[in-house]
Amino acid sequence: MAKQVKITETIIRDAHQSLIATRMTTDEMLEILPELDKVGYHSLEAWGGATFDSCLRFLNEDPWQRLRTIKDHVKNTPLQMLFRGQNILGYRHYADDVVEYFVQKCVANGMDIIRIFDALNDPRNLKTAINATKKEKGHVQGCVCYTTGPVFTNEYFAKYAKQLEEMGADSICIKDMAGLLKPYDAYDLVTAIKSIVKIPVQLHTHYTTGIASMTILKAIEAGVDVVDCALSPLALGTSQPATEPLVATLQGTPYDTGIDLAQLDKIAKHFDGLREKYLASGLLDPKVLKVNVNALMYQVPGGMLSNLLSQLKQAGASDKLEACLEEVPRVREAAGYPPLVTPTSQIVGTQAVFNVLFGEYKNVTKEFRGMVKGEYGRTPVDIDPEFVKKIIGDEKQITCRPADNIKPELETLKSKLGARAHQEEDVLSYALFDQVAMKFFDKRDEGETIAAAVANAADAKYNVNIHEVK
Repeated sequence: MAKQVKITETIIRDAHQSLIATRMTTDEMLEILPELDKVGYHSLEAWGGATFDSCLRFLNEDPWQRLRTIKDHVKNTPLQMLFRGQNILGYRHYADDVVEYFVQKCVANGMDIIRIFDALNDPRNLKTAINATKKEKGHVQGCVCYTTGPVFTNEYFAKYAKQLEEMGADSICIKDMAGLLKPYDAYDLVTAIKSIVKIPVQLHTHYTTGIASMTILKAIEAGVDVVDCALSPLALGTSQPATEPLVATLQGTPYDTGIDLAQLDKIAKHFDGLREKYLASGLLDPKVLKVNVNALMYQVPGGMLSNLLSQLKQAGASDKLEACLEEVPRVREAAGYPPLVTPTSQIVGTQAVFNVLFGEYKNVTKEFRGMVKGEYGRTPVDIDPEFVKKIIGDEKQITCRPADNIKPELETLKSKLGARAHQEEDVLSYALFDQVAMKFFDKRDEGETIAAAVANAADAKYNVNIHEVK
């Protein structure tokens, strides 16, 4: 039975992460936040993903202060973030105590919905984050990372969604990172998942392959509860489908979002100005706005394809692209069919390049060896023992949850950071991006010193004036 569709707006997180490498500043979004809050969105995706890294590394911003600032201006709409399970927002597995502390601070600083995923769809890598979010009374959205391949049937995804529901998820997200989910496949997939879970189902996709708007519409017809969109100035291309056309399409139907197009237009005008600014500066490259049919033809995500091209160009072997694209599925099959999403897409792609250039597994990357060993978790299909031995030799394969081998590290991190911490959250910034965070702390300290000197000079001038008046 048809029902109103809800929308998660991605313009202040994934939209600009996908199009301009997460370079939108807090100041650029500040004045429009109250207007976004008036729309009536299901949620506003505001944090997580690469925003944390980008704030520290490029924008000289404290990511925690960004979260608090957004919360101060968004009073009615739930805030949402993306969380990489045991990787948190970084690129390695962290000890459970760090994951738990990070979740605690996320919720304490204003986060409402935490979307949690694992690159291998290994539920063990989500367990600690899910339990921690439940403890803090946050909303857990468990992710099913969508990919293609012989083992990835609707039954596989539905079973995984049910497992996440049983682990405590409050909703399910079908996370189609590469824009590979086609419209009629989306209808069948949503139908399969909705038939087995009782909690709401949300769809996240990208416009990379040009089919996302059709995919969303078929998912809505199948009963999906929430969809991710981005306001038109930062939509399409490698971003999400545009919000306004979907709202207009559903008006007057049983799926009507109830959102006012005039309010969206008012907000879009703000981001139109930013879009022009990004285009003029070169931050927004028109190339990322193109439809990339190769991703559909080869079932290889756009980012992975560009990475392959770059590696081959550097090696002076651009003519080997076709051979590498043919090698990717062979490497992926041998490695247990990992979904092609960061970091596994880069791991599989690089090994395929090495196989083509140097011979089959003559040179094995550290990351590929780690994935076969089990350092990233359990692959969707068990890897052939003979292949495991070929790649890691006599080393023992990790069959437990990888984080079980990581000792508690929070207190050690606190001790290392010491007096450099100005707030409790600083230890988490340091845990995720140690050197980058330290450089940010240096700039922050320098800025505070300058600010104090200016304030002291102003006070001194003020005292002189008083003295003169007397």
